[in-house]
Amino acid sequence: MAQADSSQQPEGVQRVTAFLLMAGHSHQPVMLDAAARTAQQAADALGVALGQIAKSIIFRRKSDDAAVLVITSGDKRVDEAKVQALVCEDAAKLGRADADFVNSKTGLSIGGVSPVAHLSPPVTLLDKELFRFQTIWAAAGHPHAVFEVTPAALQSLSQAPVADVVCVA
Repeated sequence: MAQADSSQQPEGVQRVTAFLLMAGHSHQPVMLDAAARTAQQAADALGVALGQIAKSIIFRRKSDDAAVLVITSGDKRVDEAKVQALVCEDAAKLGRADADFVNSKTGLSIGGVSPVAHLSPPVTLLDKELFRFQTIWAAAGHPHAVFEVTPAALQSLSQAPVADVVCVA
């Protein structure tokens, strides 16, 4: 794991780095030796608990084609019905987002979607389960890039309300 020269970083990582710098965030993205396309891969690479990985999951709100970002704990599954109830009107539906939709709305590819620095601001929800941890790690615009953050700082950075969005075990 190494801090990369920002001019040598992929475009998505440069965007996340610039966002974090402008926000005064103290932890800049680091590049992992191997790709961390899943929460488990990221947790293994960082030597942290699976729940400390902040997964960024994008859905598509069908009524207006808006991106809906759910930032959830790596050891939890998103309950789509809960998310739909929070972000959709009665008749509207929430759907899966394919790779092209994710890239067009965020400017990032699946496996490296950051919770911040999207091309178009998404409708965002922050999973309350992340607050079980002092420190969490989030993708930073590329499958090899992550950044450290506290749940409270991530809420501030993402401007997301905290919500119950996960399946009951």
